[in-house]
Amino acid sequence: MSVDNRPTLGAPDDDPWLWLEEVEGARALDFVEKQNRLTLDRFAGTAFERDRDILAAIYDRPDNIPYVGRRGGYLYNLWKDAEHPRGLWRRTTLAEFRKPNPAWDIMLDIDKLAANEGEDWLLSSISSQPASSRAILSLSRGGSDAVTLREFDADTKSFVAEGFTLPEAKGGVDWLDPDTLLLSSAYGEDMVTSSGYARTVRLWRRGESADQAQTILETTADHMGIFGSVDDTGAQPRAWIIDQIDFFNYGIWLRDEAGSTTKLDLPTGIWMQAHGDWFAMKLRTDWSVGGRSYAADAVLGISLSAFLVGSRDFTILFEPGPRRALQGFFWVAGRLVLSILDELKPRFEICTPSAAGWSHETLGGLPEIGVVDVWPLDRHSSGSNGDLLANVQDPLTPPSLLLIERGVASPTVLKQAPKTFNADGLVVTQHEAISIDGERIPYVQTGPAGETGDAPVYMSAYGGFGLAVKPHYDSSLGKLWLERGGTTVQANLRGGGEFGTRWHDAGRYAGKKLSHDDFAAVAADLVRRGVTQPKRIAAQGGSNGGILITNMLVRYPERFGALFCTIPLIDMRRYTKLLAGASWIAEYGDPDKPEEWEWLKTYSAYHNAKPGQPYPPILIATTRRDDRVHPGHARKMAAKLQAMGYEAWFYEPAAGGHGYGKDNKERAGFQVLGFQFLKEKIGWPDGEV
Repeated sequence: MSVDNRPTLGAPDDDPWLWLEEVEGARALDFVEKQNRLTLDRFAGTAFERDRDILAAIYDRPDNIPYVGRRGGYLYNLWKDAEHPRGLWRRTTLAEFRKPNPAWDIMLDIDKLAANEGEDWLLSSISSQPASSRAILSLSRGGSDAVTLREFDADTKSFVAEGFTLPEAKGGVDWLDPDTLLLSSAYGEDMVTSSGYARTVRLWRRGESADQAQTILETTADHMGIFGSVDDTGAQPRAWIIDQIDFFNYGIWLRDEAGSTTKLDLPTGIWMQAHGDWFAMKLRTDWSVGGRSYAADAVLGISLSAFLVGSRDFTILFEPGPRRALQGFFWVAGRLVLSILDELKPRFEICTPSAAGWSHETLGGLPEIGVVDVWPLDRHSSGSNGDLLANVQDPLTPPSLLLIERGVASPTVLKQAPKTFNADGLVVTQHEAISIDGERIPYVQTGPAGETGDAPVYMSAYGGFGLAVKPHYDSSLGKLWLERGGTTVQANLRGGGEFGTRWHDAGRYAGKKLSHDDFAAVAADLVRRGVTQPKRIAAQGGSNGGILITNMLVRYPERFGALFCTIPLIDMRRYTKLLAGASWIAEYGDPDKPEEWEWLKTYSAYHNAKPGQPYPPILIATTRRDDRVHPGHARKMAAKLQAMGYEAWFYEPAAGGHGYGKDNKERAGFQVLGFQFLKEKIGWPDGEV
């Protein structure tokens, strides 16, 4: 398997594989091409093609839920299927959408656009005007984060001649008025931070080039980035400008209709959203102000106008508990909706401000178990009547899309996703493992009832950036793992947000190693409970989860039979120098500071890999168009392991961005390649127990 793996001596940073960081370098691409050929020749046979086509057909089903957002009188949707792999941007009415087979009006066929222009276009995002047919489309090449901006008219279904356009860069825009945009883009000389994001928010007027746009606010190059958004819920449009210091800290500025900017006197570690004359914020740390103290993770509300003239008379809208944490919030039609996990159960509370104070109620009619997500139907707050959408599912129940009219009516089912696998005889159970320091680590297990001691197990987790993982309905795992007799396990590691900031912080910085201990503890608990044995456990993780999987390889190799590491972060010595890496210092630490490198090196698997160890087989996969996590992480780790004589496979398709493919067939192929590898290596190649 080893291809041209002789190191180059004397490379910078004492890294003999540094040349693999040259994304389009001839020698690096030769390595990738040879590795891809070996991996595909070995694992992409008849069974791969069969399962890829099965999964792609599920992703392309015409009865999948078309998720929508409303603007004006239309519901808009981006739809992909076998005939339109890049997608259709389309619209319909709510009355039509309620029908089993609604009629759609096609705004833009992205496949035709890509073919006509000879570009690898995908539609990344859309910024629309509240009361106009105009929108700015963000077009991505191959799924990359960097986008090209172009003005589009939905009524004429065409790009606007001499309209707003911007060459490829990371960032976007929002509409201040029909002829003025807030531009938050890394495009232009000295407009990019060390993390690769926008360094300025600019006022871009119709008829002028982006280079001529007036800078409203500029941040320093060492901050993560800066961005602006337009708020149309007040008496006049206003702009919020967010100076993102790092992943979890912000400076917040308000720009009024007269063009004056005011920095809000707030802690940096908050989430905040305003609506009309009110705003709410969640604290990340304890805060004392106005003679009162507020706990970390509490949500506070106050009148914006009162705050701006000096009032600090906050109302506590939410108080956390040891295993009760806010997951997010949003405003809709003058009401604040709080999304909460309470012992991992979904809860939604509504807070309504008035001159007399804040009222509280619970959003009813939704399941108390499983996964429930709620969001506004309308893309713009102005004109919203408060309609909400809810998505309800669990590992064995496909999603239902519900409409909650005006946020108070009983939910009604708009769409029901199809059952894509046979769940007969399968059960979902929740368990807890005890980690290395005694902490209880929850995990959800799905599969046949009872313990056989030899179940083929697919484990996954994330454990980073305060993001909670939830047990969704997963067609790929359901059809290709569960239906064939396997068991899946999803772990809630420290570093996530399931139990608030204290849970996140416990798995951040030096604590990231504890997050990995948590995952290993879950694997051990499966064996202790008689579910399986180590050689039958397959594990997968991506992005931040790539650090996790490679640490299972080098720290806990005896607990796994095979590992699948996707779009991964691995080299913790150089990660800040690669693409968006500097933006993650607040999660991991700065390797250029000796005291922080001391903990980073404990989980930099690229540096900790040693020859002669009992490492299980691993497949490391990335994409060349990933401009967020550099493909060099995956390339270098595979090369190093191969040079040491380990069974390490590598795969890198050209497109996909920070994901698994630009269309459903590519995404299915990426996933199935991993399944084929894992099944074979844990002794389950035919998918039968």
